[in-house]
Amino acid sequence: MYKNSRGRPGVVLAAAAVAQFVFALDMSVVNVALPAIRTALGFAPLDLSWVVHVYALTFGGFLLLGGRACDLYGRRRLFLLGLAVFGLCSLAGGLAQEPWQLITARAGQGLGAAAAAPAALALLTTTFPEGPRRVRALGVWSAVNAAGGALGVLAGGLLTEYAGWRWVMLVNLPIVVAALALAFTGVPAGARPVRREGLDVLGAVLATGGVGLLVFGVLLTGTRGWGSPATLATLATAAALLAAFALAETRAPAPLLRLGLLRSRWVAGANVLVFLAAAGQFAAFYFVSLYMQQVLGMSAVATGVAFLPFSAGLVAGSIVATRVTSTRTPRSALVPGALLAAAGLAWFAFIDPHGGFLTDVLGPSVITSFGTGLVLAPVAAAATTGITPREAGMASGLMNSSRQLGGCIGLAVLATLAVHRTGTATDPAALNDGYALGLAVAVALFVLAAVVAIAVLPRRRAATPVPHPAVRQSAAPVENRLEGTPS
Repeated sequence: MYKNSRGRPGVVLAAAAVAQFVFALDMSVVNVALPAIRTALGFAPLDLSWVVHVYALTFGGFLLLGGRACDLYGRRRLFLLGLAVFGLCSLAGGLAQEPWQLITARAGQGLGAAAAAPAALALLTTTFPEGPRRVRALGVWSAVNAAGGALGVLAGGLLTEYAGWRWVMLVNLPIVVAALALAFTGVPAGARPVRREGLDVLGAVLATGGVGLLVFGVLLTGTRGWGSPATLATLATAAALLAAFALAETRAPAPLLRLGLLRSRWVAGANVLVFLAAAGQFAAFYFVSLYMQQVLGMSAVATGVAFLPFSAGLVAGSIVATRVTSTRTPRSALVPGALLAAAGLAWFAFIDPHGGFLTDVLGPSVITSFGTGLVLAPVAAAATTGITPREAGMASGLMNSSRQLGGCIGLAVLATLAVHRTGTATDPAALNDGYALGLAVAVALFVLAAVVAIAVLPRRRAATPVPHPAVRQSAAPVENRLEGTPS
């Protein structure tokens, strides 16, 4: 059971949205600054990619643990702790003088984000009851998340060009301070369990090791290839650890991830869908960015400006999805959203080496981003439908893990296909062919996401919470009242 004061719902939403914005911003803002970072700190060519990869590794690897920890030790506590770690590591990264210092700081950022991101989503799901209010809150959260990722490219170009690469790290500080201030003033201080269950240590070790090695193995494909012994051994070990984790969770008295959650069609369907959508979205973002810079010859700053319509489309799609799903199920926006994103990517797949922004980028950007925006908010609502407050962090950590893994694995697979098509050629026409292939495969991912939404997600909302074996069915309404969710 949980004890929780009401807090201020509007401030809780603002704090969660600002935190998610800075996490999304950080995933893309650093990419543009990599050449400047390499020159300033003397990175070896093969080591430079770890500035990006180590963040993805620690963020993805610790999300399940972070989600469960916020259920056990308090969502506000983990939210504040994660933000503080993220902010301090951003400062350390901005002041780094050696490559290892920056890589260590980036790892710390990933750990902080892995604690705060699921806590933020769990705070929203326990502050806003299921129905229109939660859908609206998740719509704002999703729109801000999407805007952070898309604006990161623009911010990275502008900061690197006019302020220096260190500011791609230091820009996080005022945003983190704002999120912390909002959390201190509006997030309930008592959001922690009265009776604490023990942390599933074995599950935490197996899940963190398995997911971390899975991300690491996928990242290795960029330098070693999919068939190398190192890649195969890493992926095989990851699979073994994850299989052991699944077995251990069936026997743990207080599991890190209760596998019974996956019996819910909402939870299972939403996590598969967000995995597929993230794989398509991350890859599309990557290929379009490279197309504009390496084929059309646009500068980093111009490329960032060119992504503004993409950002606007994501926000607009999220707003429309919020209105649609206020009176209908998330399924009603997920299906058309995934199909619309697929249509936009199909248009993108016809990119031309002699094209231009107006003819090859603007139109498909608007369609793809609007469709993706229709998916972002409803999928978060679907993944938390029927979840009791005591497992809100668990469900949030699972959804964040699915999205992170989908983006990482999807990008690695599609980038490999693009490189295979391009071969060793570096001329714009050959690069264009590789990017077009990657975008075409992304179309299939969104179509498959639509199929999952149609075939798996229920037509109606869950009437009762997903049952927990340790809680009597009659206890669920009491638990919800104790959570203090505003009506």
